[in-house]
Amino acid sequence: MGVTDPRTRIAAMVSEATGGDVSAVDVLDGGSLTALGVDSLGLLRLVDALELEYGVEVELTAPGQRVDTVDDLVAIVAQG
Repeated sequence: MGVTDPRTRIAAMVSEATGGDVSAVDVLDGGSLTALGVDSLGLLRLVDALELEYGVEVELTAPGQRVDTVDDLVAIVAQG
């Protein structure tokens, strides 16, 4: 079994959190998760999944912490 890079895995997690309404391919293409259609419930599901899988704490309202693109999420995971 190969290791999936964090960016690809997080894009898949976004898709899972939205029940497939947002595709991983669209997430990987970049842009705002909100503009892609991730709603507040999807974002909360995503945060829960990230915290469980990567053992990080994601604060949606933390000063200076953006959570609106896949690259923002990869940076949070990388900081651990």
